[in-house]
Amino acid sequence: MMPLFAVICRDRPGALQIRLNTRDAHLGFIHDSGIVRMAGPLIEGGEMCGSLLIVETDDLAAASDWAAQDPYKAAGLFDSVEVIEWKKVVG
Repeated sequence: MMPLFAVICRDRPGALQIRLNTRDAHLGFIHDSGIVRMAGPLIEGGEMCGSLLIVETDDLAAASDWAAQDPYKAAGLFDSVEVIEWKKVVG
């Protein structure tokens, strides 16, 4: 099994409409890549404010390259993106 990586993305303040406008492209990108094991939005005050994705790739560079291609990133949604190796222990 290849290593897992957490991709933790924080939206720019006030950018919810960018997220909503780009969501279909983002979900298609996730589906088509075939490497996403879990994904979902971060929620604050009842609104989406970021993303957490768990991807399975060869290494950190591949996970980072994948994250850089996300349509949300291209649309300027994210204030920050962190990619870090993650180890599944429970679930």
